[in-house]
Amino acid sequence: MKMIDLLHRWTGGLIGLLLALLGLSGALLVHKNAWTLAPHAHDRRSDDISQLATATQMLMADPASRPQSITYASDDFGLLRLLYKAGNGAYADQHGTVVLQWNSQWERPELWLFDLHHHLFSGDAGEVVIGMAAICGLFFVVTGLLLWWRTRKTFEWRLVPARMTRPAIMRHHRDLGVVVAPLLLLSLLTGAILVFRPMAALLFGPGAPAQIDRSLAAPPPRTGQLAPHLDWARMIVTVKERFPDAELRSLTLPRKDSGLITVRVRRPQEWLPNGRTTLWFAADSGVLVATRDASKLPTAVKGYNLLYPLHAAKVGGLAFRMLMTLSGLAMTLLGTLAVWSFWFRRPKRRS
Repeated sequence: MKMIDLLHRWTGGLIGLLLALLGLSGALLVHKNAWTLAPHAHDRRSDDISQLATATQMLMADPASRPQSITYASDDFGLLRLLYKAGNGAYADQHGTVVLQWNSQWERPELWLFDLHHHLFSGDAGEVVIGMAAICGLFFVVTGLLLWWRTRKTFEWRLVPARMTRPAIMRHHRDLGVVVAPLLLLSLLTGAILVFRPMAALLFGPGAPAQIDRSLAAPPPRTGQLAPHLDWARMIVTVKERFPDAELRSLTLPRKDSGLITVRVRRPQEWLPNGRTTLWFAADSGVLVATRDASKLPTAVKGYNLLYPLHAAKVGGLAFRMLMTLSGLAMTLLGTLAVWSFWFRRPKRRS
């Protein structure tokens, strides 16, 4: 029994610590574009297609200094983000002039904080751990609501516990948890489904995961290698001709020898920040190979595409960002107090 108690104590404390870490980092990331410091970060996004085409051509023309991807300016962040093979990167203004460079993500707080929240600095393995923590968090919220119902008549709103004793912490934990439960359920459920796509069946039906995989898959790989010199500006113009109402979001070089250059755009009806409307160009010639219009995706896939904007508060303006900030801070407080009660304020056993 002592071993079981010790395992319960350390497991509960570790999960609480992890959820607190995710809550705090998530609350900061909701406002990432506001606190990222870089020249021209708050410039207005340009819709001038000739300017975007010229900037793209300038950045991609030289094979020796060509980035692996470009993320274009958005309504709340006025810079282009460039990422390179070696893990270094840069910010460029909307004319293609590099204004800031870094050799490691550790030089940019917005980058390492994003990696912490999404991967725990551990790639795919860290992402799995985060997904499992989100599932545990869902279990805690649901069971916490059931436990609170029995003591609902003693409910009292407090931001912090009345005393730093185990009974007071547990009471505060239940009462605060029931207040923020809807926001926690939204954050944890969307986060878990984004990590474990098969869980989409809970919201969209048993056939949804397979349908999502099929609908979001890229075209079959091509054998052509990336040509040293392509008409990048013409690709951007072609994108605008194909989807005149779309906002240019990203350009990515071929991955895993796919032979395809990927360009993503965001149409007005899309919530996803980078959109799911996608165009693929042949890497050896720059010719348009295939397109995917997000407005024609199946209903379940459209629903799945709403999860990340809800999770990261990319819709709803400042009001929804503040709500999700509250969710993150509440998770931080609840997780921290759980660690305190599990690790530091254990009741003394009577002999």
